[in-house]
Amino acid sequence: MTLNNQLETAVKNTVEQLFSVRLENVEITLTRKDQNGDLTVMVFPMLRHIKGNPAVIGEQIGAELAKTDLITSYEVIKGFLNITVAHEVYLKDFNDILSQSDYGKSPVDKTKSGVMVEYSSPNTNKPLHLGHVRNNLLGYSVAQIVEATGLKVNKTQIINDRGIHICKSMLAWEQYGNGETPESTGLKGDKLVGNYYVKFDQEYKKEIAALIDAGKTEEEAKKEAPSLIAAQEMLRKWEQGDEAVVALWKKMNGWVYDGFETTYKNLGVDFDSLYYESNTYLLGKDVVQIGLDKGVFEKDPDGSVWIDLTDEGLDRKIVLRSDGTAVYMTQDIGTAIQRVKDHDINSMVYTVGNEQDYHFKVLFLILKKLGYDWADNLYHLSYGMVELPSGKMKSREGTVVDADELMEEMTDTAREIAQEQGKLEGMSDADKEDLYKMIGLGALKYFMLKVDPKKSMMFDPKESVDFQGNTGPFIQYTHARIKSILKKSGFEQGDLKVATDLALTDKDAAVIKLLQQYPETIEAAARNYSPALVANYVYELVKEFNSFYQNVPKIVEESNVDMKQFRLLLCFKTAAVIKSACGLLGIEVPEQM
Repeated sequence: MTLNNQLETAVKNTVEQLFSVRLENVEITLTRKDQNGDLTVMVFPMLRHIKGNPAVIGEQIGAELAKTDLITSYEVIKGFLNITVAHEVYLKDFNDILSQSDYGKSPVDKTKSGVMVEYSSPNTNKPLHLGHVRNNLLGYSVAQIVEATGLKVNKTQIINDRGIHICKSMLAWEQYGNGETPESTGLKGDKLVGNYYVKFDQEYKKEIAALIDAGKTEEEAKKEAPSLIAAQEMLRKWEQGDEAVVALWKKMNGWVYDGFETTYKNLGVDFDSLYYESNTYLLGKDVVQIGLDKGVFEKDPDGSVWIDLTDEGLDRKIVLRSDGTAVYMTQDIGTAIQRVKDHDINSMVYTVGNEQDYHFKVLFLILKKLGYDWADNLYHLSYGMVELPSGKMKSREGTVVDADELMEEMTDTAREIAQEQGKLEGMSDADKEDLYKMIGLGALKYFMLKVDPKKSMMFDPKESVDFQGNTGPFIQYTHARIKSILKKSGFEQGDLKVATDLALTDKDAAVIKLLQQYPETIEAAARNYSPALVANYVYELVKEFNSFYQNVPKIVEESNVDMKQFRLLLCFKTAAVIKSACGLLGIEVPEQM
């Protein structure tokens, strides 16, 4: 039982004894650093069940708790009961932490239905960019965190591999490509195809300008431009199964998939299942008839089918056009239903930018009205835009921040800084290169994930690779530093147990206190689908450890054998939790730095 659980049980028992009320839960937080105490019991929420002055109630509870072995002192400040935990309790709790090899995580329960986490979901007409990087890192990290709470997770993406935008790059390659391939150009396949998407837009704009010069309005010119008409015709041929068009589509998409795979591997993300829009775009049409039969949908005189959500504060939404073709909403309805059929899941998390907030409100509401019980377990992991100091990105104009180039830039920046500091003596060149990549990617991932997903963010590559402050490299460096301490001390894992009669300093206790928060941090991060909670937790742990290391006597010179063993084990477990927390963020930590 964790310290928080012990305290919660003690408070519940005390309240029942004093006031004849059994509380369902007790709110406990870390005590503010400008106040005395380790943990704070919130008295105000109890006033729903107990009549009286919160300060007086806090005094009464504190006085009773002081009679136990759990605390040594208490202080009430208004409605907050600050308690100081007995050192013996900390040490017993630390022994419990030491006994758990995968501390903080729960084993996956394969008997329960799992969660599907969707992320990435790119278009096959261009490479992945900075926005995709945030999307992938968020989705992958949320999947790791949810799995750490004991749930099965299926990581998936739906690849947008059809439509007019795909035909635009196909048409441009056909017209201007001269048969070039990734092999003949040395380009990654996704970059080669992306170049032709940009080429299409350039030629299309020239045609529009020429038509306007010939007397057409801008609106007419956009519709009548030969390139657009040809792309629309190519899409019609694809839908009709034209052999030549389908063969070209398969070839160019194949190039893109090879390119994506390289990017995903370098970014350190993967998937358990894949869905392709070319296979799912007709899904959902059969559900429309079910919805009509149930009275969920309504048919207009022109034959189009709609759902009226005005009573829910939304609007009317089309689910089938008058010509019988599906819209994106129809596809998403069908795909959600198909996924539940395909996998043992009863929950889905969609990692999609906040510009789609309205779409997902409607989607989830439709699925609920159609009677799917799992519709209550759908979540839109909505995230804000990523911007650079230089401004926004536009993919049609070829001004996106390419994901591969960004990762290379991060590695290069890490190399420059590490070489300036000159701390890598004795490492081979290959090991150094691996380390530069680890630091660069760690900087990128941590900077992206420490921000609440809902917030837009400014990504500054140079700031992210700082070895001081709230950054990935600072956390990685602390892990390497702890490993160095353990190595110099000749530490061997041996018996993972400490004496419980040691006189701890406040710094010793502060590190244990943060280690105790790790399981609850994972639970909160999974509940809120927020890797930022894990990122900021590990930063606080690293700060507290560095403060501990600067303020206690040199561990290797400690004369008290039990105290030396305790502090080495404190180092050992802190490093393990740093590595575990970083793993949930997809970040590797080095043994040497």
